[in-house]
Amino acid sequence: MISNGSKVVVPEGYGLLLFQDGKLTAFVGEPGGYVWDSESPYSQSVFAGDAVRRSLVTQSWERFKFGGRPGAQQLALFVCLKELPNNKFGTQAEVYWDDAYFNAQVGVITYGTYSLSIVDPITFAANFVPAVYLQGLDSFDFTDRANPAANQLFSEVVGSLAAAFSLYSNDPTRPNRISRIQQDAVQFAQALSRAVDDNYQWQSGRGLTISKVTILGIEYDEQTKELLKTVQRADALSGSRGSANLQASLAQGFQSAGAQGGSEGILGVGIAAGAIGLGGLAQQPTATPPPASPSSDGQDLVAKLESLKRALDAGLIDQSEYDAARSKALGL
Repeated sequence: MISNGSKVVVPEGYGLLLFQDGKLTAFVGEPGGYVWDSESPYSQSVFAGDAVRRSLVTQSWERFKFGGRPGAQQLALFVCLKELPNNKFGTQAEVYWDDAYFNAQVGVITYGTYSLSIVDPITFAANFVPAVYLQGLDSFDFTDRANPAANQLFSEVVGSLAAAFSLYSNDPTRPNRISRIQQDAVQFAQALSRAVDDNYQWQSGRGLTISKVTILGIEYDEQTKELLKTVQRADALSGSRGSANLQASLAQGFQSAGAQGGSEGILGVGIAAGAIGLGGLAQQPTATPPPASPSSDGQDLVAKLESLKRALDAGLIDQSEYDAARSKALGL
């Protein structure tokens, strides 16, 4: 409680709310030392300093009067304007949303922490803080599980997680994969802040916003795990990384074919590649062909030469390999 002549120091990172008879009468938003003087002709600025520097005071207030005179006593409450960290969130069961990248519904169990910021102290005190905390008897602690108002905020954050994941992964201006979410805390914080604001009007109705989010753990359901594996396999076969994998597979195939069957082995690789297509080249089980009958030698030779030519045209073998295999097939 402060009265005429009381000196008040507002620390850096804090604001000062003044109440009279339960009514919010003023707010000081800048750090510094102030003196309360209800009789000052400059009382509209709430505090009169030594130099009456009204510009130092940011205020929104209504003065209560008794018999035409301002009240002699005010209740001063400090409000933290700094980042308020270590607010925990977590889900006990999966939350689901439709993911545009996977073109399917995905689900996760997750937990982590978020930071709050009080961006409008007047709205926060007037619209959200319970009356018991406005009497100067106890502090409002967001992390206190015995604080029902703080628990309400926790429930609203958990209730907004599915919408936040959806906003993050389906952002049309910045396609995001859910597997990257732990490395993209800034974008997800914006998505979660928007989700709770859309659902519960945190900023406009409570003067609060979520400034940071840290996801400490995330566990995908079984269907989502399978989708992620499929995407990882597709990534491994796309772009320059896929070309490198394909070239390495072909080189290994030629080496194995050469060790086992010379030009016939190379032909086997060429035939498999022609049947599957270069983009779907996969290791196939090999079987020992039955010995050719004498009557089919000519047909087999033609088939081998045609297969060699197809392998050369497809780029599976170079000209020198083609010439060597052709000569061997012709017995030259």
